[in-house]
Amino acid sequence: MTIKVLVLGTLLATLAAAPPMLAQAADQPPMHMPTPQHDYHASPAGTYTIDESHTGVVARVSHIGYSWEVFRFRKVSGELIWDPANPAANKLTVTVEPGSITTAPTGNVDFAAELSSPQFMNVAKYPTATFVSRAFHVIDATHGKVDGDFTIMGKTIPATFDVELVGAGPQFRGPVLGVTAHAQIPVTGLGLPPMFTVPIDLTVDTEFDRKN
Repeated sequence: MTIKVLVLGTLLATLAAAPPMLAQAADQPPMHMPTPQHDYHASPAGTYTIDESHTGVVARVSHIGYSWEVFRFRKVSGELIWDPANPAANKLTVTVEPGSITTAPTGNVDFAAELSSPQFMNVAKYPTATFVSRAFHVIDATHGKVDGDFTIMGKTIPATFDVELVGAGPQFRGPVLGVTAHAQIPVTGLGLPPMFTVPIDLTVDTEFDRKN
């Protein structure tokens, strides 16, 4: 009986305290959520860097023509020199660590380690892959193309990313530019095993934060 009384007393005390707590929460001003703009001009000029916590680099690789293997790279960094009034002056550099690749579950086989080995990406010798822009081309307020040089495993090839603006303008962290970008990366001449013949479909989703 004593235990039941104690439990009942605790419950009543909790209920009695709840209304003031709820009233106090109701008195708090609502959080102001930023509204993304769908025009690249909304992100002011400055130097932006990739927010790694809001970035995904995904590669879709043909599995000998039967399906698409999907891989994600976790370690990405980059800098964007941005001027919405003069896109021709924009510059972008992105660095990815191939050794940060993640794969689908493969049981007891460490497929990520296998892909990082000298047989495939040889990350011990080539620890980074980079993209350095050469030209920005504006199509409209939310679409454009970025031409540049893509370097991986010691080989540099031209690459063009089709870029779509997701959201721009002030955010919690300050001015932000959020995009999704797609490119087809040819595999011929990269030194991969001969089973790789179909271009790799590379997608980058990221937010750039202005630093100055």
